Amino acid sequence: MKETIRTLIPEEKLEERIAELAAQISRDYEGKSVHLICVLKGSIFFTASLAKRMTVPVTIDCMDVSSYGSGTESSGIVRMVKDLDEPIEGKDVIVVEDIIDTGHTLEYLLGNLQARGPKSVRLCTMLDKPSRRVVDVKVDYTGFEIPDEFIVGYGLDYDEKYRALPYIGILHLEEEGGHEEGDWESE
Repeated sequence: MKETIRTLIPEEKLEERIAELAAQISRDYEGKSVHLICVLKGSIFFTASLAKRMTVPVTIDCMDVSSYGSGTESSGIVRMVKDLDEPIEGKDVIVVEDIIDTGHTLEYLLGNLQARGPKSVRLCTMLDKPSRRVVDVKVDYTGFEIPDEFIVGYGLDYDEKYRALPYIGILHLEEEGGHEEGDWESE
């Protein structure tokens, strides 16, 4: 397979929007501290970029959850791979996601966190694909709404590749030696 990537959101635009989200969250939580929960692995870059731009006190913890399905479809069955290190009882929590697709994983995760007694739980995502939503999940802070494409970069991967790209790109797979209409090369 030949893998090519077309830039969807350039680095400058991504950084600008993350700064805007950090400012909005800082205004919303003025006089309070915020506990960010980074959903591994994809949101690690986004969480770090967001946290360093916030002007309110921030603590961070990480969770790793996995949903299983056939191919690219989520079955709605979610397994916790890594739980939080610290309790969240009484804290203002923001779950930080890289991308929200069907909503199955977030529905499970938000329910699990609410049961732990936090003061509040909100959701922040870098990317949102509302056209693919199966489960209604309230998103409080959204970086970008994106089309239904396979996305890589800035933490998102394909087979553990492309996470470190400083931009968001659309991954296109093509058979070796084949040519498809609308092909592009990595930018």
